[in-house]
Formats: sequence, structure tokens, C-alpha cells
Amino acid sequence: MPLDALQHVNIRCADASASRDFYVDVIGLKEGYRPPFNFPGHWLYLGDVAVIHLVQKPPGETRKGPGSGEIDHVAFGGTGLDEMRARLTASGLAFEEKVVPRDGIIQLFVRDPEGVKLELNFPAA
Repeated sequence: MPLDALQHVNIRCADASASRDFYVDVIGLKEGYRPPFNFPGHWLYLGDVAVIHLVQKPPGETRKGPGSGEIDHVAFGGTGLDEMRARLTASGLAFEEKVVPRDGIIQLFVRDPEGVKLELNFPAA
């Protein structure tokens, strides 16, 4: 297959700074290098990969073009389930917890400031 990696998810934001704070302070990504584009935004890294690109919407923009279809959520794998629960709770964020019947993976579902649903997957306890 010619594809070998998912490179990033681009999220257009009413408030890119608030979204950056969520992904850095709560989720644990790191802000890093972003090319000098002529529009504001942030690149957020997981290790050496900029997995989330945040772009500031111009004032008054509600939607750009036809959209991206019916994407339901973006999933991340992680460790430190108790720490993530504590971060979400301390931030006052509502989240849903589920267990995958197949293998006991624990999933936390939370929405970012733009309403994007995240699935955070942790190894079975």
C-alpha cells in the first residue's frame, strides 16, 4: 500500500489559543515549530510528529467550504489513565469512560473547545 502514516489532523478554530491550551495543558501534546504561514495557528506535537494543526478562523467564518464529511472522532493511545482522569476532572471537563469488551482497553471520550470528540485509549487495568 502506498500510504504509510497518518500525518496530522487540521482543526479550524474560533479560538485557536483556547484549543492550544486544551491540547497542551490537558491532553499533554507539546507546541512546536510551525512554518511561517500568513495566517495564525499552532502545531501540536506527539513526540516528533505534529499530529494536530490548529488554524485560527477569520472573524465571522462559520464553515469553510463543504467540510470534511462525517468524521466522528480522533483517537490517541496513551499511558497514565489515572493522571488523565485527574487532568480532565481538574479542568472541569465532562468525559465519558468505556471499556472495550474484546481486550479491556479503557477509553475516555472528551470534546475539545471546538467540539471535536477525542477518544483517549489506555491499556487494560
